[in-house]
Amino acid sequence: MTNSKFTSEFFAGNRARLKDLFTGTAPIVLTANGLLQRGGDSAYTFAQDASFWYLTGLDEPDITLVMDRDKEYLIVPGRSASREAFDGKVKTDELSRRSGIITVYDDMDGWKTLGGRLKKVKHVATLAVSPAYVGHYGLYTNPARGVLVDRLKDINPALKLLDLGPHLTRMRMIKQAPELYAIKAAIDITIAAFKEAARPARLSKYAYEYELEAAITGGMRKRGASGHAFPPIVAGGQRATTLHNTVNNAALSADELIVVDIGAEVEHYAGDITRTIGLKTVSRRHRAVHEAVQEIQQQAFGLLKPGILLKDYEQQIVQLMGEKLRELGLMKSITPKAVRYYYPHATSHFLGLNVHDVGDYDHPLEPGIVMTVEPGIYIPEEGIGVRIEDDVLITGSGIKILSNKLPRGLS
Repeated sequence: MTNSKFTSEFFAGNRARLKDLFTGTAPIVLTANGLLQRGGDSAYTFAQDASFWYLTGLDEPDITLVMDRDKEYLIVPGRSASREAFDGKVKTDELSRRSGIITVYDDMDGWKTLGGRLKKVKHVATLAVSPAYVGHYGLYTNPARGVLVDRLKDINPALKLLDLGPHLTRMRMIKQAPELYAIKAAIDITIAAFKEAARPARLSKYAYEYELEAAITGGMRKRGASGHAFPPIVAGGQRATTLHNTVNNAALSADELIVVDIGAEVEHYAGDITRTIGLKTVSRRHRAVHEAVQEIQQQAFGLLKPGILLKDYEQQIVQLMGEKLRELGLMKSITPKAVRYYYPHATSHFLGLNVHDVGDYDHPLEPGIVMTVEPGIYIPEEGIGVRIEDDVLITGSGIKILSNKLPRGLS
């Protein structure tokens, strides 16, 4: 198990920094996520709103955080006797100990206190409500923010909302020492679990993708991870050309490459590592594609440093990737459209409380940012998918590769 570095001082410090960045006098009101129905009276495993956790450290649903001038308090809704029997009772003293917020109101007293204040102000600062459905990703979003805004507007329909999103994005981009400790722990657990599960003697015994997944999951849990930071991907051959193929139920074949994209979660922080491996028969073509991806990743490592813009970096990678794809005989003329057929995703994303963490892609990189470097080549016509992904910390002069202990070779 890992030793937690997250104290109430960490969360109190984040609240203080948010107040300093916001500078306004409007009350700050934020909500935890709510539970989502899985079926009947059962819920999906609860996942807290990352920014709410960042400011409070709390993993309970439906709590409201209020920061108003020199006052801070939590509003905690009550639970029925039946729900307390099944889900447990919320312990207010534990909420205070964890968050550093002394004042905890029940629903009635808390909203009476907040409501009296809201009737006197013109603005309230919160996080913008996400669309109910994000068509680009095919995802429904947690409705808690929308419910909060409706309640605020019921009290004062004239309220103007101020979005705290840009402030929290800038804060969360730069990782503090406890965050780096948790991310490194997640990465180390991911590496150890993968090494154990993918030892040649064990690898040869797996008949299905889910058997390798199960071995990795067990390795993560026994080393202290709460589980996976995202649905794991164990995809062989043609299946690996679908980027987020998380079904993991196909038979493994000795003549296919397997993409394994995994990341442990430790105290809400994610690791995110991908390796492409072969079971037995690795062809010359497999090796050529894999080596091309490795070379692109090494070039990407060399480009990352403080001050660069990710959009410029990504354009450079597209050009470098085009040259590799041409060497592989996959294209004659290098165009962004042609490259994107075989390489349809970005090289890097921010990493932290979410595996695809918040970040300003138009802001120059700064020391303290953690991100992935994950080039890939996907050739549906040949049933070949290769991705290699590592996690890096931006330093004062370049990068530190946090996942360097896991070899990148095919075997």
